Amino acid sequence: MDVTVEVNGLRKRFGATRALDDMTFSVKPGLVTGFVGPNGAGKSTTMRIIVGLDRPDEGSALVGGVAYRTLKRPLTHVGALLDASAFQPSRTARNHLLWLAQSQGLGPRRVDEVVEQVGLGTAARRRAGGYSLGMRQRLGIAAALLGDPPVLLFDEPFNGLDPEGIVWIRGLLRSLAADGRSVLVSSHLMSELQDVAGHLIVAGRGRVVADRAVEDLIATASNGRVTLRTTAREDAMEALARAGATVTVTGADSLTVAGLSGAETVAVLTAAEVAFAEVSAHRATLEEAYMELTRESVEFR
Repeated sequence: MDVTVEVNGLRKRFGATRALDDMTFSVKPGLVTGFVGPNGAGKSTTMRIIVGLDRPDEGSALVGGVAYRTLKRPLTHVGALLDASAFQPSRTARNHLLWLAQSQGLGPRRVDEVVEQVGLGTAARRRAGGYSLGMRQRLGIAAALLGDPPVLLFDEPFNGLDPEGIVWIRGLLRSLAADGRSVLVSSHLMSELQDVAGHLIVAGRGRVVADRAVEDLIATASNGRVTLRTTAREDAMEALARAGATVTVTGADSLTVAGLSGAETVAVLTAAEVAFAEVSAHRATLEEAYMELTRESVEFR
């Protein structure tokens, strides 16, 4: 497949609002790339420009080196879920997919394949207007998969899914990337992206704040800190503070220690005769890394 999405220097204004300000990044094959940022960061506008629903004031968004609007049978090149309600509610889900398939020269067999792939089953013959949000998401994902495209864009695909659905979509995203596809996923659920994304694009105020591998972001956010578990929390905090550490309470019996290594933390606690159950290297969550990166880009706090 080996098709890359290249976003280069996008600028876009809506009246007095600057939605994009030199947005630049690429989405490479074989990876799930997370696309995150505060509300108003420009994520949805960027995705709409990639699939030709909006035009930029400046810059370009190319799929395999060409603009989306020039593609013949575009659903066989790019599949997108941008709005889970983008269907005629009086149609059955299957008829909605059949209509899309016909527009791309695809037959009903492919429709039945994606219906089964997303788990709609017999529900596909019901009117889509009566679907729950989770079922609408599955229908939107089926539409994105219809043309078996090498590029997939998903805007908040976890919304409305129950725990079983979230487990399912995690597996789906991983398998799509493993097939060599370029997969871009916009989401506010950092915990879900941490499980599936290999790369992260962090946007803020219409431009890219960070463009790095997820593991690199987490390592930077971890910043050499130490996790400590102890039932003698107050005594531990006092001893560590005297040794020059910065200590943060993270739970009833857990602390995060900055400024001392794990070995130094053990030595301080042992010398002060403070009992502890665990001292280990702190591994930040993707959410911690994200909050740090976007601290200056949040419009509303």
